[in-house]
Amino acid sequence: MMKKSILTLASATFIFGLVLTSCSTSSEKVEASKTNVDEAKLNVDEAQQDLDEAQEDYTEQYNKFKLESDEKITANEKLIADLKESAKEKKKEAKIEYEKSINDLEEKNKAMKEKIKDYNDDGNDKWQTFKDEFNHDMNEIGQSLKDLGKNNVK
Repeated sequence: MMKKSILTLASATFIFGLVLTSCSTSSEKVEASKTNVDEAKLNVDEAQQDLDEAQEDYTEQYNKFKLESDEKITANEKLIADLKESAKEKKKEAKIEYEKSINDLEEKNKAMKEKIKDYNDDGNDKWQTFKDEFNHDMNEIGQSLKDLGKNNVK
């Protein structure tokens, strides 16, 4: 009987030890899980903050670019008005070709004004492409206007 009591006591102690060990492991797992959730929330918060900052940078870049573009377009409009005024002094044959060139450049300038006004956000890669193409086209118009103005002086 004593042997059975020792065996029962040993078994009960062993089972009690397993229960305690598994309880403590579960609570450690819960604590570890809470830590992982907290870290994940922190990572999400940091990612959202990075996204917000990137959006603010993009908006700032776009507004600056739009302002600079509007200034170029306005300068082109003034130059076009000056060229139209000077066209009045040309001989009839030269005047027709000259006015046609001015009108073509005026239409291109108006198209650029609409293009910058209608631009939609399509991501950074497309923004960079848009910006490069827009600057290229604006530079071409500006150079053509300068060249037309130089030809007018001669």
